[in-house]
This record gives sequence, structure tokens and C-alpha cells, in this order.
Amino acid sequence: MLKMEIELTREVRTVLVESLKSYYWNERNEELNNLGAELLLDFIINEIGPYIYNKAIDDSYAYMSERIEDMLGLQKRIR
Repeated sequence: MLKMEIELTREVRTVLVESLKSYYWNERNEELNNLGAELLLDFIINEIGPYIYNKAIDDSYAYMSERIEDMLGLQKRIR
């Protein structure tokens, strides 16, 4: 599988790390430190991210294909 690089800004990474820490505390009653949250985020991005990305591409392709079919219906009849 081709490894894709998903670049996140420092601000987005900070928000996501805090979100993971909050999730662990609220759902698992476990404290997750910054390093653990960063490693978990990297795992999610590298291992799960490509599946989510590909699903978004598939959905976008299907949507655009439908719009193109709609456009073909706008063609004028030639006498």
C-alpha cells in the first residue's frame, strides 16, 4: 500500500491531541499523556487515514459523476 503523507498544522495537531486525551479520559477513565496522544494520532493518520481519504474520493467521484450526467441532460436537441 502506498504510504500517504497527511500534513497537519501545529494548531490542528494540538486540537486533535487534546481531543484524544479528552476522549480517553471521558470514555476510558484513563489519562493519556501528550506523547501517547501524539503516537495514537500518528497511527490513526497513517493507518486509518488512507481508508477515510479513499472513501471521500469515492464519494466525491460518485457525486461528480451524477452532476455530469445531469449536465448531459441539458443538451439541446439538434434538428
